[in-house]
Amino acid sequence: MADSILVVVEQREGKLNRVSWETLTGAQALASETGWTLEAAVAGSGIGDIANEIAANKVAKVYALESPKLEPYTPDGFVAALKQFVEQKQPQLVLMPHTYQVRDFAPKLAAALGRSLISDSVGYKYEGGKLLFTRQMFQGKFAADVSFVGEAPYFATFQNGAFRGDQVQAGGALAPVETVNVEVADGVIRNKPEAPFKEAKQAVDLTQAEIIVAVGRGIKEQKNIEIAKQLAEALGGEIAASRPICDSGWLPMDRQVGSSGQTVAPKLYLALGISGAIQHVVGMKGARTIIAVNKDAEAPIFEIADVAVVGNLFDIVPPLIEEVKKAKSA
Repeated sequence: MADSILVVVEQREGKLNRVSWETLTGAQALASETGWTLEAAVAGSGIGDIANEIAANKVAKVYALESPKLEPYTPDGFVAALKQFVEQKQPQLVLMPHTYQVRDFAPKLAAALGRSLISDSVGYKYEGGKLLFTRQMFQGKFAADVSFVGEAPYFATFQNGAFRGDQVQAGGALAPVETVNVEVADGVIRNKPEAPFKEAKQAVDLTQAEIIVAVGRGIKEQKNIEIAKQLAEALGGEIAASRPICDSGWLPMDRQVGSSGQTVAPKLYLALGISGAIQHVVGMKGARTIIAVNKDAEAPIFEIADVAVVGNLFDIVPPLIEEVKKAKSA
């Protein structure tokens, strides 16, 4: 399987993580540019439907890595299964979405194989036969192009929002699906997982949200966050915030977007009273549509906004909520 790309998609409870589609889009672009063969793999138990879902897209083949010991997810189980498979197939490059789950097991997998891992990439370059991955440095102030050293297979993860999941290319026909029964020896799995992070009390995985309403210093007081929550509820989205809001305890830390919070790429991101400091922007600039409301016409957030509204959010948001409700009831 030399000169090939293997995308390891992520599923949980029979559902694909949306960042997997983004990674597949990036992998398709890279395969087209390099001429390398593109294949995909999914690990778990009873994952035939997931494998078929991936097979409907432009890939040469899909592997369903099956074992009862892969459900629920554990880093030990996934490393054991993927190590066997990667050693057997020897792809040139293994691409994965940079999710909570992948960042849990990917370093261990790369280390187990004695190979390099470039994590949290926002893009790639293929120049003169050399493959480079772009990573943000110093809280997004700089970008560095990083290359691999040593021998293949190489490992890399793509950040949420690096590519558009809705731009994944469908295949002309279903790609072949091969079920691979992997052996996970007794005693390999050393931990018993608790409930997933996103289901914990007051915890949310904003990377899965399609609509986010975020508030910044312009909200002025904690009690005013209620109107942003009402807008988020009307739109069917999630509430989020810049770091000062969470540092003040006005919203839980799991609602923070930015370099020290979550990196998101929703279909719609409404920034209310957010100035647009680089530490916040690096966490949300991958959103498909950005609407910013700020009374400061020179606010940096307007530089990346698709729609810029200069005005007082307290004058704009209440009638916006009413219009959204009217549109939904029409």
